[in-house]
Amino acid sequence: MFELSNPEPAAAKENASLPVLRRELRNWTRDLAIALVLALFIIIFLYRPVKVEGTSMAPLLSDQERIFINQFVYHFAPVDRGDVVVFWYPLDRTKSFIKRVIGLPGETIEIRAGRLFIDGKEWMEPYVPANYLDGSSYGPKVIPQGEYFVMGDHRDSSNDSRVFGSVPRQYIYGKAVFAYWPVNHFGSLTSSSTVNAASK
Repeated sequence: MFELSNPEPAAAKENASLPVLRRELRNWTRDLAIALVLALFIIIFLYRPVKVEGTSMAPLLSDQERIFINQFVYHFAPVDRGDVVVFWYPLDRTKSFIKRVIGLPGETIEIRAGRLFIDGKEWMEPYVPANYLDGSSYGPKVIPQGEYFVMGDHRDSSNDSRVFGSVPRQYIYGKAVFAYWPVNHFGSLTSSSTVNAASK
């Protein structure tokens, strides 16, 4: 006496695997949606794409270069000397400029024939090529409390604090952190909706 096996039809096995496939697809869709929301949150609230206009931050930044700024960092950290910052132009807050922070609140800034002095001591600036110095003089000038003295690295091509004065802290809204276009400039800017940040 023997028993005949009754194998499950192939169609039945295929139907049984469909719910598993649907569940996996739902999980992947959910994870992708979460990742997109997080990426959008980071871009909107932490980082902001900026297009550089002008040549005053050369050679670090070039005209029409695209960078990301961190617009959250200064809620937790102070603005430091050497930071490349984006700020509302003090004489016209519809415009944004990008410059390097040179002087901090309360310091005395002086420029003698293109050489920078802070509180009477010469300050070396390795980010400024010799052929970008303009040989001009300025000051001495005390930076008011709560304000920052900013300059472009391309000194003979920069409209900066030597012209429009120091920048109030509340006007500074981002720190340049990463270049993404053109691709040959791709990388971190550690030396130290799109808006136009004029560097001229």
